Amino acid sequence: MYKPYGVLSQLASNDNNQVKKKFLSEFYNFPQGIMPIGRLDEKSEGLLLLTTDGKLSDTINRAGIEKEYYAQLDGVITNEALHKLEKGVVIGLNGTTYTTKTCIVKHIETPKKLPEPSTKIRLGRHRPNSWISICITEGKFRQVRKMTAAVGFPTLRLVRVRIHNITLDNLTLGAVTPINI
Repeated sequence: MYKPYGVLSQLASNDNNQVKKKFLSEFYNFPQGIMPIGRLDEKSEGLLLLTTDGKLSDTINRAGIEKEYYAQLDGVITNEALHKLEKGVVIGLNGTTYTTKTCIVKHIETPKKLPEPSTKIRLGRHRPNSWISICITEGKFRQVRKMTAAVGFPTLRLVRVRIHNITLDNLTLGAVTPINI
């Protein structure tokens, strides 16, 4: 599924505080027992895999499978900041600190195939921005956002474009396509 910005990575909620939120079930009639493999926060968009196979979900979440994101950053990222991201940075996690694993990061041109960003994202209001591709093999809570902020370039827009060899190619915003893994 291409999860849009502003949608929670869950099918529904019994939480009264989330009554006005958007859920995945608004986009497709998913089968009983389906669950997202990993999550994208409400302000992130992109590739979200869903399955009814709990073992597959656990394998993808814990096996160090590569996930690639395009991140639009506040500011023009420096080579020094890219190098720090690649080596691993210290982020806050569950009330303590955590050093991220090494990853692959590169500066990229503005991606051409992405849909227009949500008007709720505050682009270009502060300083110029830049894009990176970042490939990680872990998935801590809001990890990419915390990593880019740790090197002085907060994430404005975050799009997951790949999980292992499954990509967003040819998916439109909110679209769901069944696949076999």
